[in-house]
Amino acid sequence: MITKSKRARTLKTALRFGVGMGAMFAAFAAPTHAQEADDTDEARKLQTITVTATKREQTLQDVPVAVSVVDDQVIEQAEIIDLGDLQSLVPSLSVGQLQSSANTNFRIRGFGNGANNAGIEPSVGVFIDGVYRSRSAAQIGDLPNLQRVEVLRGPQSTLFGKNASAGVISVVTQAPQFDFGGGLEFTKGNFNSLRLKGDITGPITDNLAFSLAGNINSRNGYAEDLATGSKVNERERYGVRGQLQFEPTDNLSFRLIADYDEIDEICCVAGNLINGPTGAIIQGVIGGQLNAEDPFSYEVFNNFDSTNEITNDGISLQGDFEMDFATLTSITAYRTSDLNTNQDSDFTSSDNLSQNSNNTEIETFTQEIRLTSNNTDGPIDWMIGGFYFDEKVDIENQILYGDDFRLYADSLVAAAGAPGALSGLEAALFGPAAVGTVFAQSGQGLTESFGQDNTAYSFFGSVDYHATDKLTLTVGLNYTKDEKDARGAIVSTDAFSAVDFVDLAIVQTLAGLGVDGTDPAALGAFIAAQPATYAAIVAGANDPATNTLLALQPLQFFPQFVSFPNAVENGKSDDSDVTYSIRGAYDVNDNFNVYLSYATGFKASSWNLSRDSRPFPADFIPASQLTAIADPSLASPLRSAGLATPNLTTGTRFAEPEESKVWEIGVKAQFDRFAFNMALFDQTIEGFQSNVFTGTGFALANAGKQSAKGLEFDTNIQVTDNFDLVFAGTFIDPVYDSFVNSASGDISGQQPSGIPETSTTVAGTYNFTLKNDWDGYIRGDWQYTSDAPFFDDSANEALVRSGGYTSEVNLLNGSIGLSSPDGFSLAVWGRNLTDEEFITTAFPSVGQAGSISGYPNQPRTYGVTLRKEF
Repeated sequence: MITKSKRARTLKTALRFGVGMGAMFAAFAAPTHAQEADDTDEARKLQTITVTATKREQTLQDVPVAVSVVDDQVIEQAEIIDLGDLQSLVPSLSVGQLQSSANTNFRIRGFGNGANNAGIEPSVGVFIDGVYRSRSAAQIGDLPNLQRVEVLRGPQSTLFGKNASAGVISVVTQAPQFDFGGGLEFTKGNFNSLRLKGDITGPITDNLAFSLAGNINSRNGYAEDLATGSKVNERERYGVRGQLQFEPTDNLSFRLIADYDEIDEICCVAGNLINGPTGAIIQGVIGGQLNAEDPFSYEVFNNFDSTNEITNDGISLQGDFEMDFATLTSITAYRTSDLNTNQDSDFTSSDNLSQNSNNTEIETFTQEIRLTSNNTDGPIDWMIGGFYFDEKVDIENQILYGDDFRLYADSLVAAAGAPGALSGLEAALFGPAAVGTVFAQSGQGLTESFGQDNTAYSFFGSVDYHATDKLTLTVGLNYTKDEKDARGAIVSTDAFSAVDFVDLAIVQTLAGLGVDGTDPAALGAFIAAQPATYAAIVAGANDPATNTLLALQPLQFFPQFVSFPNAVENGKSDDSDVTYSIRGAYDVNDNFNVYLSYATGFKASSWNLSRDSRPFPADFIPASQLTAIADPSLASPLRSAGLATPNLTTGTRFAEPEESKVWEIGVKAQFDRFAFNMALFDQTIEGFQSNVFTGTGFALANAGKQSAKGLEFDTNIQVTDNFDLVFAGTFIDPVYDSFVNSASGDISGQQPSGIPETSTTVAGTYNFTLKNDWDGYIRGDWQYTSDAPFFDDSANEALVRSGGYTSEVNLLNGSIGLSSPDGFSLAVWGRNLTDEEFITTAFPSVGQAGSISGYPNQPRTYGVTLRKEF
């Protein structure tokens, strides 16, 4: 049955699609007429766009792949600063920033993961000048001196050697030039923002050129912490990038790139969306503060400022040797990424958590070699290559209770109808002198150490067979082998979480019978003599109706951990797969072509390098130690090895590989004043690696099957000699076809959280020339994204919706610029001009059952940019 609200959303989507398509087809005829009037005026023709992410230099029109390209002019005029801003121009791309500057998640067509857990590589591969950036912390710095950004949609495993099961973002920067030149840029905006950029390039000798670029990005935070007095969501970033281009002969060249960038800023503001029952305890009992259910005030309370320190650096060398029959390319790279964060994760001024820190160090070495044919006159073009990847990840975390946690925990127990339970347990277990000194103490918590060594290699290749002048058939093939050695160790000093309330009840009951349940010999004798009585005692201890202590289990936030590798779990994964693509492309005429393709993709196993890493059910059956003693059905490998710890539960250590496939039919049309690309797709990922925040950690699990069927298109229309119009849209039907064992239960048939059904962009640019030969432009773009679920969990989704929050995006951006013949330019710009408000991500408030927190979007920003090119 279709509900009224569902019909309303469907109608809204249809209307938006209809208006856009109507405008597009109305414009289809207009440019054709203009072309007939004067098809010799080169100034009126649309710019030819070059694409290289397919490992061949082709025009956007000729490449039979669903790809969006944003060039340097659009990036400059649209005020695109980093990869996060790109989503306002590429509807199929979604970028979400979470609790730190380094936790950024990229999705293409709704598929993507990788934030918040360094064990998970993203399903969307990010490459900068051909070098793979394996984690989001290494991807989100300000964009360098760009030529273009290419977004390839769908699995690209046959072109790239590592993790491109959902798509690829390829960033292409400007190579050093043998003509002297450069530029300076100064930007001043609201929130006291200041940006400085500069670059210089030129020859050193006849065959050696250089370039040097640097950038500084500083801004006050647009949110305020009323407890610490600091501004939140600031920008403090800088970077440098140096290059050498060496061309010893006409057919041999080398490009050496070295770069360093740093982020050190207070981020990210999380507002209270739903103030649950714990809010009264924080405010009324503890005396803490939170800004209840007012996220768009951008005013929050924390008891310390967050830390977000990220450094990235690397060096790469690309060599190209052009022979008669083929070009040999080698790209060698070494990169490091260091992350240091800390956050008051309860997001209140109450000192419930004294810290939630993360220190991650990543070292990555990559080597790609490929040979690409140059025989453009023959019927066959080909490319073969290999890729090697070697990476080391080291993680050190701590999450500790603060000074107020004891009072907070006592208050939660009292609210549940058990006042004084903590003190009573301390007295009973450790004596009267221990009251107030054992449970829920400041400084207790988890000290964590995780790591991973990953080596992988792949061989890939493709063959284009030009069957006729119009028909090209393509086959691509990739073999990948990926090996990981993972490790994890946690020391829990949370004494309360180490208490097994089932065993405690059993011991107390046995004591009443004169039996010491802590003495193995006495216990064994009792079980042998009275098995039925012991079974009844165990049943009562496991029954919440008779064992009231079980009501305290939700307060056991940080239980003990089974380190791995161990005698049962070897901490290793070894995956391999063959992926392929098959495509046929047909040129109907010089202006119009179509293609049909089927492609598969692969991403290797990802390890859960977080505190929610748990043994698989095959390795452990949860039960208290005294419950398992007399029940053989509870035997399991970890228990038999003596590795079971109190309150140990099961989950996953790792998620098995993702395997994606997509059917796609595309149409591309290119005229002098009109270009149109459309693709119908049916994309599926089996075993999608879902990483869900559970309140204190992240649960990693494989979805059985997740799919998205849809339509995407983009059109570029030169309406007049001076006015260009771009309209693009993505319309998908995302669904968990099968996800039985998610962190939220069986959610098969649901729309996945965070994936909108409709995303559109409309952009218009008017170019003009003044009498003094100054060139100018006026540009505006509107980004619309339909509302999408915040949670897979139905209870949390209903809770956040009760507050009336939405993730629907309606952003209007604009800019006006002038440039002089001698290279001076001035631009006035603004983003989110109408100051729209929406929630980007919502999550369960940490340790506050019934409360929801979330990240509000960035408010209106504006400024002035001055540039001088020489």
